[in-house]
Amino acid sequence: MTEVVGRDVHAELRRRIEEARRGGPEKNRKKHVESGKLLVRDRLALLFDDGWEFEDGLLARHEEGLPGDAVVTCVGKVDGRDVCVIANDYTVKAGTWGKRTFEKIVRMQEIADATGTPLVYLFDSAGARIDEQFESYAGRHAWGNIFYNQIQISGRVPQVCALFGPSPAGSAYVPALCDFTVMVRGHATAYLGSPRLAEMVTGEQVSLEEMGGAEMHCRVSGLGDCLVEDDEEAIAAIRLWLSYLPPNWQEQPPVAPALPPAPGRTVREIVPERESEVFDIYELIDAVVDEGSFFEYKSLFAPELVTGFARLDGHSVGIIANQPAHRGGVLFPDSSDKAARFIWICNAFNVPLLFLIDIAGYMIGSQVERQGIIRHGAKMLFAVAESRVPRIAVILRKAYGGGYLAMSGAPMQPDAVIALPTAKPALMGPEAAVNAIHFNRIQAIEDPDERARFIAEKRAEYEASIDVFKIANENAVEAVVPAEELRDELIRRFRVYRRRPATPPQRRNGVFPV
Repeated sequence: MTEVVGRDVHAELRRRIEEARRGGPEKNRKKHVESGKLLVRDRLALLFDDGWEFEDGLLARHEEGLPGDAVVTCVGKVDGRDVCVIANDYTVKAGTWGKRTFEKIVRMQEIADATGTPLVYLFDSAGARIDEQFESYAGRHAWGNIFYNQIQISGRVPQVCALFGPSPAGSAYVPALCDFTVMVRGHATAYLGSPRLAEMVTGEQVSLEEMGGAEMHCRVSGLGDCLVEDDEEAIAAIRLWLSYLPPNWQEQPPVAPALPPAPGRTVREIVPERESEVFDIYELIDAVVDEGSFFEYKSLFAPELVTGFARLDGHSVGIIANQPAHRGGVLFPDSSDKAARFIWICNAFNVPLLFLIDIAGYMIGSQVERQGIIRHGAKMLFAVAESRVPRIAVILRKAYGGGYLAMSGAPMQPDAVIALPTAKPALMGPEAAVNAIHFNRIQAIEDPDERARFIAEKRAEYEASIDVFKIANENAVEAVVPAEELRDELIRRFRVYRRRPATPPQRRNGVFPV
């Protein structure tokens, strides 16, 4: 009797796994690398501490020559903590979404949410496949599930996206719905309609970089939060961003070893007494926070307001600071949006907020009114008042009008308002106030020298009336602190305030200004 020898399924499995892990054809991989980009598994190797825990759907559609259906979904560790990852493989049909791609993506989203694990999207995709739309577009089980899940997950676990290449049409909403989006200069693009389509529909002739390039999105549209030069820098930015956040909304941020501030000038030396003198808010931040800990959010977008994570005595804080060195630190529509989004991120993930105030108010004029400064400013006010994490505002110098409220002034119920001796909170600045109060008298003085003397006299009177000690006398601030003691004061207060519960208001949702 002849024995039938079957195939060695174990050897075949190993062969198929090895083939699937290689990704697309050799020519595609070579072209990808020559373009200056890393292969998807090389990106994962940089992201994870040491390999990954497990991978799902590796053999999906491998028999059709589409290994993994152009996406790697897996779990690995970043700084010792689990992270779920969804990563396009551009060497497989340009990383496009097929009928199994969205199934894998949705499943990893569900795992992240159910386990309270951060979710990282490494995007490099030419979008959805038109030839597979009937299996993947219109029904309840479709590509759109990806966006639905992102919204359900939002604020529950951190969602981070790095764009290494294209993300066109509907897929462009993935980075838009993430908390933090990194874009690689010269490679990353995001747009709803390509330049070719725009020319067909509108007649506009525009380059791909102008339409949806990384620099445009990081400087102009605000879609990109961090502009980097290559894949390695993008991965490093993701790892750093995650280091400030807890794995989910129910846990506290990790604590790092405490460090003293970077050597340099003191807070007292940095902050001028005269409001007309400009200083750089970055220097002040470095003088207050742990050395090397400041990681900026949207550094190229609306630079009149500086936002980012830092550490105080090893603990994460979110900083919102006016930048006197750019546009006088006045709030514009874009800077209001920038602040609101960053505040919402911090509030979602238990990161205390530190406001550094040196502001003359919101920008005025017909141009910003047409841009919607009122509704954009209301968005920032909404985010500030809605936040429930510990919140401290520091008045450095001027704190005028609605800008004072937007920067978490006392009426917005922060845990504390601290003033430096140089602080001058008021409804408006001396020049505007004198003009408003004495306009008719000023106009009636015909002699230019006499008029100038009158204005200077009234301005001096007004400045004296907004002396910081008068504000303290009215108990309008929790403390006036010597500049050299500011850091220690903040550390002590945040240590106490972190112990209180962060209970949200009882409602289904607020009606956000848009």
